[in-house]
Amino acid sequence: MFAVLKTGGKQYKVQAGDVLRVEKLAAEAGDKVQFNDILMVGSTLGAPLVAGACVQAEVVDQIKADKVITFVKRRRKHSSQRTRGHRQQLTLIRVTDVLDKGADKTGVKAAVGARTRDTATETQA
Repeated sequence: MFAVLKTGGKQYKVQAGDVLRVEKLAAEAGDKVQFNDILMVGSTLGAPLVAGACVQAEVVDQIKADKVITFVKRRRKHSSQRTRGHRQQLTLIRVTDVLDKGADKTGVKAAVGARTRDTATETQA
């Protein structure tokens, strides 16, 4: 069975055993996480989400994407060249299970983005 999940502003079509690179999650390698924003499971469409469905996954590693280099040059000016680089932080996950019912009874922590967790801890302090 396959599912379409939403995380990090993107949608992924997954099934058990798939390995994905998603936006950074607040989890360590070896942790089990659960995605609750499921848009579709098998032939069941959500409106907008499928109630009670989840995708469970295991965090394999925290990685960085390839470097993206941006070169900016403006004409008719001397020494106005600039090179900027960026490496997006990603989380490598392996999908272990796709559940169409009983997401609230599993006891696995929900997958939360790293920025969301940092913001929540700052507001409590």
